[in-house]
Order: sequence, then structure tokens, then C-alpha cells
Amino acid sequence: MKKICALLLIIFAAGCITFVPACSPDKSGGSVSSYTMYVSYDEAERKLTGTVDFDYFNSTENELSDLKFNLYGAAFGKESKFKPVSESYKNRAYYAGTDYGDMEISNVENCAGWNVAGEDENILIVNLNSPLYPEERVKLKISYTLKLARVNHRTGVTADAVNLGNFYPVLCAYTAEGFIECPYYSCGDPFMSECADYNVTIDVPENYIIASSGTEKSSSAANGRKKYQYILKKARDFALVLSTKFKVLEAEQDGVDVKYYYLSDGSPEKSLSAAAQSLGYFNDVFGKYVYPSLSVVETGFCYGGMEYPALTMIAKGLSEDERYYTIVHENAHQWWYAMVGNNQLTDAWQDEGLAEYSSLMFFENNPDYGYTRTSMIGTATRSYRTFFSVYGQLNGKTDTSMNRNLGAYSGDLEYCYISYNKGMLLFDMLRRSMGDKAFMNCLSDYFSTYKYKIASSDDIIGVFAASGADVEGVFRAFIDGKIII
Repeated sequence: MKKICALLLIIFAAGCITFVPACSPDKSGGSVSSYTMYVSYDEAERKLTGTVDFDYFNSTENELSDLKFNLYGAAFGKESKFKPVSESYKNRAYYAGTDYGDMEISNVENCAGWNVAGEDENILIVNLNSPLYPEERVKLKISYTLKLARVNHRTGVTADAVNLGNFYPVLCAYTAEGFIECPYYSCGDPFMSECADYNVTIDVPENYIIASSGTEKSSSAANGRKKYQYILKKARDFALVLSTKFKVLEAEQDGVDVKYYYLSDGSPEKSLSAAAQSLGYFNDVFGKYVYPSLSVVETGFCYGGMEYPALTMIAKGLSEDERYYTIVHENAHQWWYAMVGNNQLTDAWQDEGLAEYSSLMFFENNPDYGYTRTSMIGTATRSYRTFFSVYGQLNGKTDTSMNRNLGAYSGDLEYCYISYNKGMLLFDMLRRSMGDKAFMNCLSDYFSTYKYKIASSDDIIGVFAASGADVEGVFRAFIDGKIII
């Protein structure tokens, strides 16, 4: 996700902000879990009704008695403990006044029982009929309803579009600690998912144009409505954006169908070019993009942008420079989040910092956009220093450690300058220490080694250390908050 840190820093310096408190390795020679979904959108009720036929492959080394699913849509409920929007973004998000949605599970079939629990009533727990052993499968059918709030956010009805990110029950990622439950913190991207195959059918009023993570397989029309079927393989997530107002431009880049769905962009051809160019550059430097299509979507959104596999949301109303930067940043997330996963709850720097630095690399090799490595590193350094100088004066101490839970950040600003700015500065120091060739080789190795997996901070450090460069101390100094910038 791309947040607009510079604007927040100006507000902060003026004293206007009040702080408020993986793909697992494939052990079956090709077997992954799969979601077969059917959803229908009721425009008048702002409601999505759906079923998920979930075919789970146990790629863990453990016997499982239950499965857990994150219910991200529940975060928009009136009684939710963790609000999806912070005070600093509330006015941007709730364009028609504070509004609420909800997510309700109506039934789960082929199980011994189920209940909704979790720290914020945001976790579906399904008790299996019998123990599920490694490399065995089980099939469930989940029926649910998602009520959408009027909100410029990942999941919600905006003034011009319907954003359907995180719109279905998604399996919690499994680690050595078990299934990871994801509270919906307002700062950062509180998600952690394993890769799966998707077969998604959506039924909408016939005047809607749909941007999708998947490739359209079929469509049919009847009685004023239209059904679309989409396919996406080995993806960490799936998203859709619906609108009656979309205009669409299309280009081909390295065999990938790149589409730009836009609402008010005054220079859409340039935006499409930025999307295609950056995809081509990242293909060359990091490794091949694995999906057949990429949809870049201009929509109502309170932040700069948001990434999903094969689909990125770009906020309507950005300036031309902000729009190009956001498109490139979100495209970089196709490598660092979508294809190579990480724990975004605790190691946000790992994908955000790397997406920021990947953007820097693209712009320094495409000077026509007006960004330079020197200016970007200079801006990040000055902003970081300014924030923590003021922060320290107000709070009496500073914490610049990078491996911490999203819930431990004091707010959007602290998260932004640690994950984005400090993350960018970390990777620039590594590059200056190692040299361009070794640095680029490490990023390519990191991509090829952890594609479709969830990489820990130790994993990325290990890739760089394996190059022979003495860089572990650099990583640790940044991550532990010991380095002075």
C-alpha cells in the first residue's frame, strides 16, 4: 500500500495530529488449496451474498483438527474493536459521513461445527469431521453475506466504484505458531495469506464494468444482470473493482495483458505507460511476472494505492506525479507481497521498504519521470529525521525498531516513516555496501527462492548473507533500531 507520508508530516509538524493508540513450500508436486466462489452484488442494499467452496490441501507437517479464516469485512462493523480507518484518514475515507458494513457467516457445510471468535469477532473457526493429516485434503462450503459501508477503502462503496478487496473468508496463514489471526489494524496492511487457486463467478447489474485479479473465462447475460467468471492460479489473494463509469485502456508488456481502468485521469495513456514500463523493468531485474494479466484501477481510496495479486487500486484525485509514483510502487508489490510474501503484521518493512526501493530503481533508470535516486534518498532521509526529532520532543523517547506488530505503532506517521522511509534507506545502504551487481543478484535470488512462499526477515537476510557480503550487521542495526540516520 502507498500512503501519502509527506502530507501527514506537514500536518504532524503543525501539531494537528493526535496519536491513537505464505505461500508454504509445495510438498505435493503441484497441489495447492483452492477457492471456488460465487457472489452476487445487490446495488440497492450495498450487499454481496456469496458461497465459497474451499478445497484445502494440508501442506503443513501437522495433523489439523480445525481451520481458521480471517473475516476482514467484519472490521467495518459498528462494534468492531479495531477500526479500519484512523482519525487522520477519517475524512478522506468517509466521504458521506461515518458509515458501517458487516460480514456474517450463515452456514458452513461438511464440518463438525463452526463458530466466529477471535480478538474482534473476526475469525471463523471450522471444526473438521476428522483429523486432517499432512498432504490430505478436505472440502468445505461457506455461505456468507458482506454488507458494504460507504467508504473509500479496500472494501466498500465509493462515490464512483465498488471496491472488493478482502471480500471473502480467507484462510489464515499457517506457521510454526499455528494459524495466524489478523486483527484489522488501521495502519499498514494487516494481511498474511498463503497462495491458492481461484475460480470466481460474480453476478452484477449488467451496466457494471469489472476490473479483476483474474483472467475472464466466460460471461453471460440475462434479466438485466451479467455473470463473469475469472480464473487466477497460485495467488495470495483475489480482488475486484466494479463501476459503471470505468473507461479502459489496454497494452501488452512481455506477454502480459496490462489494463488501466480509469475515472478522471487527464492523461490515461501516460498512466498506462507507467504501468507497462514498470512491469517490464521489474521483469528484467527481479524475475518474470507470473500472472497473465495486470489491472491498474483508479478508484475511491483514502490512501495513495493498494496492491492485490494482478490488480492494484490507485486513488482517484492524485496529482500526475503522485499517480505515476503510486502506480510504480503498487506494481513493485506484485513482486514483494503478491509473488514473494512476508508477514505484513510484523515485518511491514520487508515488502513496503522493498517496494519503495524498487520504485527508486525504476525511476533512476527512467529519468523522464523527474525522480532521481539522490532526490528520493534525500527526501526520505530528511523526512525520517524530521519526524523522529519532533516525535522524540513530544514523547520523550523514540523507538525506531522495524520488526514490530502493526498494533504497536502509535499511528500512521510512525508506521509510514519506519516501513517506507527507513526501509528504503536500508536497501540503499545495502546497495552502496555491496555494489550494484551483487545487490541486484540478491534481489533476483530472493525472488526465485521465495516465489509463492512467505519469507521471514531471517530469510531475506540469509539470501544477502549467502552472497558473501558482510551485510547481516547492516540489517540488524536497522531492524533493531540501533543505527543513527
